[in-house]
Formats: sequence, structure tokens, C-alpha cells
Amino acid sequence: MFTGIIEAIGTVKNIEPSGTNIHFWIESPFFHELKIDQSVAHDGVCLTIDATEGHLYRVTAIKETLEKTNLSLWNINKKVNLERGMILGARLDGHLVQGHVDCTGTCVDVKEEGGSWLYTIEFPENFNRLIIEKGSICMNGTSLTAFNITNDTFSVAIIPYTYNLTNINELAQNSMVNLEFDLVGKYVTKL
Repeated sequence: MFTGIIEAIGTVKNIEPSGTNIHFWIESPFFHELKIDQSVAHDGVCLTIDATEGHLYRVTAIKETLEKTNLSLWNINKKVNLERGMILGARLDGHLVQGHVDCTGTCVDVKEEGGSWLYTIEFPENFNRLIIEKGSICMNGTSLTAFNITNDTFSVAIIPYTYNLTNINELAQNSMVNLEFDLVGKYVTKL
């Protein structure tokens, strides 16, 4: 489990296709604290560290992950939002995030608003029942508040802290983002 509070930005240093899988070698500021078998959220995608070499670690995205996320579009030097798994007993500053991306969305508009930024995201309409006004949404691993919800779009407002410390500042019109809808909302909808 994660909280959607990004700890650091990592960098993709190498990409190795392997059958229907892709291995990503990542450079991270907290590399020295990581170990094999540890789960780390990468742009909101929970991936397991399966190898280390020098100051890099490797994660593998399988076909299912590649089909549901934007990882197949990653390239060398891509900046990636990173978060290690939450520690029980610690504060939950964001919201409960599994790292299991539901779908991708597309940034359809970006507006700078004199010190904050407004992003409008288009998403598949069949997920509309999982998002509520002022509810939580996880976008590229970042816990955000959704508003201005329509059948297939929502907006998020980004404060300078989040803008400067995540890869959201690299999003532009037509950028694809990973979306995970609120876990509690999913269970309520299922009931």
C-alpha cells in the first residue's frame, strides 16, 4: 500500500525488452535504502525490485501492466515519481493507494493560474462511477483531489510544492497519465 505522497523523482536509465515484458533500470536518490523484493510505486504503478547493479535497480513490467498503464511509452531519461510502501503506524498524508492502475487518462488542458496549475484529464467514461467531486484520485502516483467532474473528464489543481517535486510539471496537452481511482469508492460501488 502507498499514500500517493511522492518521495522522490527517479530516472529511467535503461530499457530492456524481454518477450512480452520490459525491464526498466531506474536511478533513485534513495537507492541505498532499497532491496530486492521491495515494492516501489513508479508513476503510481507498484513494481517489485528484482535486481540491483551499481547505483541502479531493475523492475519488470509484464504484459498486463504494459496494457493498463503508460509504461510502454517510457523512454531513457524519463523522470518517474517514486514512493516506497507505507509503514503501518505512520501518518497517511494522502489516501490509500494500491499501486494498481485502473486505466490511463489523457491531459486535455493545462492552465497556469498565477502560482498554481490546473490540469484537465480525460478518462474512459466507464470509470465515471468511481470518481466523486472533491474525492481522491491518484494520478501518476500522486494523491490529488478531483473536481469539475463530467462524464469523462476531471480537473486537479496543483500547488507549487507538488508541481516542483513530482513529474507533473512535465505533463502537457496529450500526455498520457496513470490513474488509480479511490479504493474505498471501488468497494462502495461494488456493494
